[in-house]
Amino acid sequence: MKRLIIITSIISLILIFTGLFLKNLAIDFEIFNLIIDFNITGDQLTGTGVIGLFFFVFPVFSYYRWKDKDVKDYMLTQENIDKMNKSKK
Repeated sequence: MKRLIIITSIISLILIFTGLFLKNLAIDFEIFNLIIDFNITGDQLTGTGVIGLFFFVFPVFSYYRWKDKDVKDYMLTQENIDKMNKSKK
């Protein structure tokens, strides 16, 4: 259940911020101008999407993929170099 919630939240964040990238979508921005007192342009939506992906989606995805892994397995140490040389022979 916990995994389903994490996957659903990651997918929903990706969809939200990807939707903000699509500035040429058939959305009438006059609705937003009536609700909010400033103009929203496509460049602002694209920038918001980039910021959202960079600060929210990428860290959540990175944590989800790396939470049970050991970083030393992926570092280039002398021990790992010796393992690679043994596997080539």
